[in-house]
Amino acid sequence: MIENATLWLLAAIAAPAVGLTSVFVISFVSATLLPLGSEPAVFAVIKANPALFWPTILVATCGNTLGGIVDYWMGYGAKKALSNERYGSWMRWVQHFGAKTMLLSWLPVVGDPLCTLGGWARLPFWPCVFYMAAGKFLRYLAATTVLLTVPDDWWRQIGSWF
Repeated sequence: MIENATLWLLAAIAAPAVGLTSVFVISFVSATLLPLGSEPAVFAVIKANPALFWPTILVATCGNTLGGIVDYWMGYGAKKALSNERYGSWMRWVQHFGAKTMLLSWLPVVGDPLCTLGGWARLPFWPCVFYMAAGKFLRYLAATTVLLTVPDDWWRQIGSWF
């Protein structure tokens, strides 16, 4: 029973009709503080259906930006709960450069905590969202474009190893 449900769920997630939904969910979750990469899902959908290049990039950007907004609000709320904490060098850096630091929200490891620091520092919300979205869009565009330049034979060779 559970095996059938699991197989059905995996088949539904992999279906082309819900590929963009999967990209959105994975991109959203990967932008929170959970360690998950969304680039493989974005690349898989685009590789399976090249006509979905721009919709996939935009859906991934939206999902990842919404996840960054969640991080921002977590930082905003944490500031209220922990108002007596000292500021470190990261916080001074974020406050010095302001919302433009959210352009770096695409970076692995530090990008998501950076969104949280933006909320903690009470940076202006809409400029932060704009810079988050711009950075994340450029990341998806660059990563997918680079991955698409790799020949299919190379991907098949990698697949044969697994």
